[in-house]
Amino acid sequence: MGEASAGASSPKKRLGILISGRGSNMASLVEAAAAPDCPYTVALVASDKPEAAGLAWAAERGVPTFAQSPKGMPKAEYEAKIDAALRAAGVEAIALAGYMRLLSDDFVARWRGRIVNIHPSLLPKYKGLDTHARAIAAGDAEAGASVHIVTEELDGGEVLGQARVPILPGDTADSLAARVLAEEHKLYAKTLADWLRD
Repeated sequence: MGEASAGASSPKKRLGILISGRGSNMASLVEAAAAPDCPYTVALVASDKPEAAGLAWAAERGVPTFAQSPKGMPKAEYEAKIDAALRAAGVEAIALAGYMRLLSDDFVARWRGRIVNIHPSLLPKYKGLDTHARAIAAGDAEAGASVHIVTEELDGGEVLGQARVPILPGDTADSLAARVLAEEHKLYAKTLADWLRD
């Protein structure tokens, strides 16, 4: 009985992860969740693309998954289905990991302060898309990634953590993106764990 009650004092937070593609950041979060001291467990991986490779990866590892294509339905109806799936899984916090749809203000309001995202730039620089090409074109010495709270403003919420990557001579958007992604995998798991402990 002693062992069970020792862990019961701080139950792990139930995390939902939203993806749209291969889900490499999602995979790093799932793998981090296996550590005994990790403060979260992955309760659901959900996607707007039923064919997303990350869904198959998660399912193979026993992580519950949910897919709902938004095609042919109003945004509010689509988001209601995602919201219902997250709530049915007992999700307490949401991590966006390569989820390529903008969340509505209503969805963000329902989960206020409980959604985080990883963005491939050193926010507040380069919100939105094409971040690596924009950093190179601007002549920046470094690029990187930011984990931030999701608000109604695109990539505008409080920054919880950042990783910096030097921009090298001859870098392309693709070569820079690959180096930033490697840092994203480490940054997201650590920042998310710290945030959920607080």
